[in-house]
Amino acid sequence: MPEEQLFKTEARRTRTEIAEALVAAAEEIESGTVDLKDESERQRVALPERPLFEVELERLTDSETGEMRYELEYEIRWTEAGAA
Repeated sequence: MPEEQLFKTEARRTRTEIAEALVAAAEEIESGTVDLKDESERQRVALPERPLFEVELERLTDSETGEMRYELEYEIRWTEAGAA
């Protein structure tokens, strides 16, 4: 089955705003249910007790500007079978 994007949002924020969003996300993750929302979309997802957690830091060259770009990603993965 091909990848299906269920939710995505992207906006420039201050470090403080990002930290506040991550703290709020951490509280939801700990509770087991995460609400993702912006002005036009909303998704709610239940997380299993022990999903896979990945932290990744990448350095890339921006194809449009040629500038060095960094991406810091926090990813949580699980399968539907793993959620049972």
